[in-house]
Amino acid sequence: MSLISLLIALIAERYLSSSTWQFNTFYQRYIAAIKKTKLLADFQQSTILNYAVIFIPVIGCYFLMSQIDNALLYLIASTLILIVCFGCMKTRDAYKSYLVSAFKGEMTSCELHHMQLQQDKNIANMGFGQTLVWLNYRYFIAVMLFFVVFGPAGALFYRLLTVMNECSNNEEQAIGDEESEVKEETVNEACFANQQLLFWVDWLPVRLVAFGYMFVGHFSKAMPVWLENLFEFDKAPSKVLISVAEKSEDFMVDADDCTLEPCLLVKLAKRTLLLFLVVISLLILTGIIT
Repeated sequence: MSLISLLIALIAERYLSSSTWQFNTFYQRYIAAIKKTKLLADFQQSTILNYAVIFIPVIGCYFLMSQIDNALLYLIASTLILIVCFGCMKTRDAYKSYLVSAFKGEMTSCELHHMQLQQDKNIANMGFGQTLVWLNYRYFIAVMLFFVVFGPAGALFYRLLTVMNECSNNEEQAIGDEESEVKEETVNEACFANQQLLFWVDWLPVRLVAFGYMFVGHFSKAMPVWLENLFEFDKAPSKVLISVAEKSEDFMVDADDCTLEPCLLVKLAKRTLLLFLVVISLLILTGIIT
């Protein structure tokens, strides 16, 4: 059933573009409800409460799914959860807007789309194509892996952890402007704890996905980079993935064409996604995973 859910979700994600199906819509409603409670209202200021906000819906999802005995109902429920966890319309819209501006020769607009996307997703400064490679991993391949290994609750856990990390900058800024420096410091500690958890959660999947990039790209060129980063415990997961992805694709740097790198890296990311879908399909069909 995992394979059927994956196939349906990947197809449906592209067409269900309304805010009703976007993860951020549910997340904002969840956070609004959390802030109305006395116990968890200040979860940004406590690492323990911050983790509680993550694990409460994950545990609830796991418990509810375990109570479903009907195979068809389980398939429907798990597929709906996966559809919500997959993708990000804001990223897709930013990519389209970037290309439109580039074809019109509006380089300033391209840079603004690039900067806005990085700010929204709370990621380090990197090229636009590199940003898309990382977000493709975060919104598709990583969610897919967590779904296959840990079920719908796993996909929900990963997506909830990433969106809380993305929103941490805005939360820090809001409290930093309105409250004392003491509160701002506690928020920073909670955000750092989130980032550390996400670092270790991404550690192994990133290396598996980087191997996929190497496999569908230039294996001999990317292999030394992959091996160099294999047991690297200090390097950010995004840098590990991007360094291998760039070596897996041939492109000439052209200052006059800002669409070349993003387009080639997006095509490489799509091939990698297809590779993992095929591998997962074979593992499921052969009974190695269920």
